Amino acid sequence: MKTIELPSRQKIPVLGMGTWRMGENPQHRQREIEALRHGLDLGFSLIDTAEMYGEGGAEEMVGEAIARHRSKVFLVSKVYPHNASKKGAIAACERSLKRLNTDHIDLYLLHWRSAVPLSETLEAFQTLQKAGKIRSYGVSNFDTSDMKSALKLKGGESICTNQVLYNLTRRGIELGLLPWCQQHNIPVMAYSPIEQGRLLGNAMLEAIAHEKGATAAQIAIAWILHQKNVIVI
Repeated sequence: MKTIELPSRQKIPVLGMGTWRMGENPQHRQREIEALRHGLDLGFSLIDTAEMYGEGGAEEMVGEAIARHRSKVFLVSKVYPHNASKKGAIAACERSLKRLNTDHIDLYLLHWRSAVPLSETLEAFQTLQKAGKIRSYGVSNFDTSDMKSALKLKGGESICTNQVLYNLTRRGIELGLLPWCQQHNIPVMAYSPIEQGRLLGNAMLEAIAHEKGATAAQIAIAWILHQKNVIVI
């Protein structure tokens, strides 16, 4: 799998598996675990999750899925904004580590910005990084002005990514955020690359896929991967 080097010098795969809406229904748990393990067998070593997903259920499910593969997995998780104070983020990370059954998270993100001062969140992230609990940190759902503000704060220079909505029908970040991140060498992580499945019925996309001997999902994902310094979840 091709990788991108984060500002922290960590190498992250350009394509990974997301877990939004997983860990919510106990009846689906085994199927979800098997799906992640199948992805790992196929070479998808990047897994993205969050304490919000299934209120911790997704992290628990991921922890079980990667139990025998942790050394091969690049693990991303996110802290709830209301937990993102200095003490709150450290405690939330400890809970995530326990659910994930691991001693570190490779990349830890603030899920979105809130009333909690960003300076506190960055201070917590630096503390966690020094303690070896997280390897790198970043943000999610930040716009350009949020990113500019973040980089002015202590610890802001170590923000390694911004995870945002980006696909063929959601291209707003191209107007400012994407080029700004590219200029500052901050990789963008694109989530919902096939718009939760809604893109797959697009007639034009289906026609291109047929011409190329591929699926609509493969074309949609390949288009994002073609963009500079972008990772796809």
